[in-house]
Amino acid sequence: MDTQEQEQLVALERHGWESLTNGHAREFYDDVLADEAVMVFPFGVMERDDAIDGMAESRRWQDYELEDVTVHDLGEGLAVVAYRVRARRVEEPPFEAMLASTYVRSSEGWRMMLHQQSPSAVRALSGS
Repeated sequence: MDTQEQEQLVALERHGWESLTNGHAREFYDDVLADEAVMVFPFGVMERDDAIDGMAESRRWQDYELEDVTVHDLGEGLAVVAYRVRARRVEEPPFEAMLASTYVRSSEGWRMMLHQQSPSAVRALSGS
């Protein structure tokens, strides 16, 4: 996988977060999620359409920061983008988690097949 492809994948993750801040989550994720996509959140597993509805209807993030972003080439047009996110919504405690998104290259470009979130260890251990 070349540097340009890695940058495209990181840009997709950033665009996803931006869509969650600007109210365009439905449009973005309808385009980027593969038909068979699965999203694994701390509260449960969601298939594509339910996940899109949930993201589109949730409160917008006020701001976010991605840290320690890495791209892992799995070969055969598969890649994982892994990172830590720190995000905030108005009148809610900060959200900190470790995320991983698995992408597959298709004729239409990169499509997300699996997204997984885990609360950061510090927050999980402290209970905050």
